[in-house]
Amino acid sequence: MLCAIFCQLTPKAISKMPNLDKFDIAILKCLQEDARATNVEIAEKVNLSPSPCLRRIRNLERSGIIRGYTADIDRKEVGLGLTVFVEFKVVQHSRENSEAQQKALLAIPEIVSCFLISGTADFLAEVVVEDLAAYERLLTETLLTLPNVSDIRSNFAIRSIKTHGPLKLPERK
Repeated sequence: MLCAIFCQLTPKAISKMPNLDKFDIAILKCLQEDARATNVEIAEKVNLSPSPCLRRIRNLERSGIIRGYTADIDRKEVGLGLTVFVEFKVVQHSRENSEAQQKALLAIPEIVSCFLISGTADFLAEVVVEDLAAYERLLTETLLTLPNVSDIRSNFAIRSIKTHGPLKLPERK
C-alpha cells in the first residue's frame, strides 16, 4: 500500500542548512508533507510565483539537500511483518575493517537503514523481513558470515510507533 511520498535530507545537506532561507525551508516542509504536490501548489503555499519556486526546488535537488523522492510503503501490507534492530561489533577497530563492514552491510537488501554508532556496538542496522524464520535465515546465512564481526545482538520491534517522520526543520526569517 502506498502510504505517502517523502523527501530525504542528507547529512551533507543538513550541514548546509544555515544557507537556506525561509522560502527554502517552507518548500522542504511542503515536500515532506506531500512530495507529489505540483510546483504550482507548492508555490502557492510558500508565497512564491511558480518559476522561482521551481528554480529553488531544482537548486535543492542539485545541491544534494533533496536526495530524491520515494514511496513510503506499508511494510505489513506487503508482507514484511518483522523489524529487527541489529547491533554489530567489529573485531579490530581500523579504517579498513570499518570500510569492509560498511560495504558488506550496504550489500544486504533487508537492511533498510544502518548507522556507525558509539557505545557497546559499532554499527546499528534496521532489518525488515517477512517473519522470524526469514530473519533466522538472514542471520545464519548472511549476517554471521560478515567480515570482522565479533558479536551480533538482535532487538525485535514489537510494534512501529513512528517511521519515516518528517524532519523538524529550523525556522528561518
